Amino acid sequence: MKIDRRHVAGLGSAALLVGMATACSPASSSDESDADSGGIKKVTIQIDGSAAPYYAPLYAAKEQGYFKKAGLDVSFTYAQGSDIVKNVAAGNVDFGFPNGDSVITSYGQGVKTNVVHTTYQQGIGAMLSKTGTGIKSPADLRGKIIGVTDLGSPNYIQLQAMLKSAKLNISDVKVRTIGTGVIVDALKNGQVDGIVFSRLRYYALKSAGVDVQQMLSDKYLPSFGNVVVASPETVEDNPKRVKAFDDALNQGIEYTIKNPAAAVDMSVSKYAPSFKGQEKDITGIINDVFAKSLWQSPTTKKDGLGQPDVDRWQKAIDAQADFKIIDEKFDAGDMVVKPNDLG
Repeated sequence: MKIDRRHVAGLGSAALLVGMATACSPASSSDESDADSGGIKKVTIQIDGSAAPYYAPLYAAKEQGYFKKAGLDVSFTYAQGSDIVKNVAAGNVDFGFPNGDSVITSYGQGVKTNVVHTTYQQGIGAMLSKTGTGIKSPADLRGKIIGVTDLGSPNYIQLQAMLKSAKLNISDVKVRTIGTGVIVDALKNGQVDGIVFSRLRYYALKSAGVDVQQMLSDKYLPSFGNVVVASPETVEDNPKRVKAFDDALNQGIEYTIKNPAAAVDMSVSKYAPSFKGQEKDITGIINDVFAKSLWQSPTTKKDGLGQPDVDRWQKAIDAQADFKIIDEKFDAGDMVVKPNDLG
């Protein structure tokens, strides 16, 4: 089956031109550059999307002093995933926190970064639908109206992977592109039969009383949610700095797992005030999803937080090549770094 590539090529252009709105001052490889009198190194991490309490481990690493103890003064900025990868590759920011799918696509198209911390051990995409639509498996998607945010989004590719598993084609469904801000409402209002979007919205819909069900995309297309990336130059020149960042982030994850309510309250209060009033629900999601299956996995239990399952990364890379998102496969070991091997 040939996969529809409309707009997909735009995900990871090799061009490194990035708008001034998202670019930061170039990151230096010098340990002395941008350091204060106490020897603390100033670094920036650019995060996918906008401030959200789901990024609590990063915020906790700063607020609990883990970054500072590691010799880092960390600042947060925000941008879209593909722009983050370009900025990191160009040296405009020290670290990035984009979706793993964007990292693979960009790498395959010549914009190369290294994954230095596999923070989310699996993807967060899902097919969300109301129980009354009769969608219980990919085979039930035939003839259904399915919403995606963009024909170049990872979710659109996940839809195609689901269809392929049932020997269906994208032409067997009616695809509607719907903006991120209204796609959930389109499902609630019955404008579409299903949406391929973040599995986190499943819990918000349940909380709102919507009779919703989900099929996790990861079952049909191996993928990763947010991961930490750095430029190959940073990894080569400053492995100890990268390791220090990873270790502090791990402490932030551990803190959040042990103190989810406090971590969420802090994140909403200091970084993401638009989520005020949702703290209880978000704490439940942190406990039920992030702590159990996103931040932790059999790999992390064996090797430690942030460690990659390289074979799984390879499957994700191979899938993008098979779906013609990238021109050819490449070795996951060239892109993915094991934090335990740093420093």
